[in-house]
Amino acid sequence: MNFAPVVCNSSPLIAVDQIGQLELLERLFTSVLVPPAVVRETAPTVVLPGWITEQTLAQPIGPQILSASLGPGESEAISLALEIHAAWIVLDDRPARRLAQALGLTVMGTLGLLLAAKRRGFLAVVTPSLDSLVNHGFHVAADLYQRILTDASESP
Repeated sequence: MNFAPVVCNSSPLIAVDQIGQLELLERLFTSVLVPPAVVRETAPTVVLPGWITEQTLAQPIGPQILSASLGPGESEAISLALEIHAAWIVLDDRPARRLAQALGLTVMGTLGLLLAAKRRGFLAVVTPSLDSLVNHGFHVAADLYQRILTDASESP
């Protein structure tokens, strides 16, 4: 279990909630924090459990983040992750991921959560969860789908 805080953006929360796997975040990470914009973006779709903590920013969003034209949730999530020195930030949006990495943050996406859960023994297989994500409209390119199955040792 990782004891450093993790910051999560809206889209991964919504995605794992849609497939009934929100608890994977709690099992993978001890402390999951979200900024106010993520709370607003997920409501009322996702009822955030008590183990996900809303945390306001202590400092204003920096100019590097504001100039990136990200959504409010992504901007606040990246700012919060920088502010608290998060172990991970969970993001799916490619421009947000690139900026977070450029700013020195360690990034994981929804698919990475599934792989981590399998590696830790919290999921026996990722294929059903991956297929459920796709069925709920989560876009996964064909080559990425295959790479996830290969990484999970589930490819045919």
